[in-house]
Amino acid sequence: DFNAGAKNEAHMGSADLLFSLNTLSHYRGNPKTNIYALFGYSLVSTRVKKWQNDPGQGFGFHTDYFPTSGLITTYGDATVNNRHAWGLLHAYDLGVGMAWKLNEKWNIGIEEKIVKPIIGNDFLDAHQEGNGNDSWSYSVFRINMNLGTKSGMRTEPLWWINPNNYVYNEVNVPKHMKIPPPVLPDADGDGVTDQFDLEPNTPAGAAVDSHGRTLDTDGDGVPDYKDKEKLTPQSCFPVNADGVGTCPEPACCKELRDAIKNLVIAPVKPACGISSLPSVTFRAGSAKLSKDAMSILTGAAGQLASNPNCNVKVVGYVANASSKQQQQLSWDRVNAVIKYLVEKAGVQESRIIFSYDNTGDSNTVDLQPTTDSGPNTVPAPHPQFRTTK
Repeated sequence: DFNAGAKNEAHMGSADLLFSLNTLSHYRGNPKTNIYALFGYSLVSTRVKKWQNDPGQGFGFHTDYFPTSGLITTYGDATVNNRHAWGLLHAYDLGVGMAWKLNEKWNIGIEEKIVKPIIGNDFLDAHQEGNGNDSWSYSVFRINMNLGTKSGMRTEPLWWINPNNYVYNEVNVPKHMKIPPPVLPDADGDGVTDQFDLEPNTPAGAAVDSHGRTLDTDGDGVPDYKDKEKLTPQSCFPVNADGVGTCPEPACCKELRDAIKNLVIAPVKPACGISSLPSVTFRAGSAKLSKDAMSILTGAAGQLASNPNCNVKVVGYVANASSKQQQQLSWDRVNAVIKYLVEKAGVQESRIIFSYDNTGDSNTVDLQPTTDSGPNTVPAPHPQFRTTK
């Protein structure tokens, strides 16, 4: 049976345009998965072998069935039955695929691709139907490597980069945009801009409402900044130029007022607005700050800068109170934290309290917010065991 079977041998070279379908996003960062479509041109070298069921010639794929439609040229040994001859033809290809990013250098993917001759060919399967619709279709599993070195030559394909990230990063932390701060005129300095101020000449320091008008809490016609009796009852109207009504002052109120004048009120110490500060962890036996510890201390310094009423107590611990080495190591770690806060993070020494040799986790130094004050340095207990200078 001459039509028992056939096989097609082909070598292809393709130049494709790849269209990434999920790179652009308004709500996430760079993608970890790439879904894409592709379209392009392929140059195909092909030949078709048919099954030879001839006892004289032997059984197997021996006889070439030469595809002639749409060929650019032929090459090879075109002898009897075009045996060993190849045809070269133009084709277009299209496909879809999905890739998963493993790291900046490696990714894996699957892809389905169809290659079809530009001029219809009906002989690629050694069977003529007359419609010229023969084509190749294949699925592949891909392992991809981005070429280059870490020094800057390696560039990830753009489908792993969300183009909106540049815009979002620039809006979050501008590096190229130079936007001047808006200046809204407020001639009287009452906090209400001139375009909304219904009283543009309010005296300095006078309390105003949302429209820039001086407040008159009791409605007696005397603004609060002049009113010596801000809550005059209406039954005591009219009032004098100081906003004081015509009602006589009750005896109890006069006594209370006199008592208040003679009362000495102790100043209230401002409260600290920081509820807690982070801790710093050291490696066993070391007093050197890690990069993570430096980052934590920089953040703590920012909190202290925003809360000028707060001081910080730097507390070190020991596991064995009788060990001179542990006492000195506790001192070294507290000293390293204070030195970074003062010299690198800009915290004033007067706001720091030095505390070491406390019972607790010996590898931890705590930062405790406080309004108390204390020594910001103490002598090293056992300098001969110091781990740092």
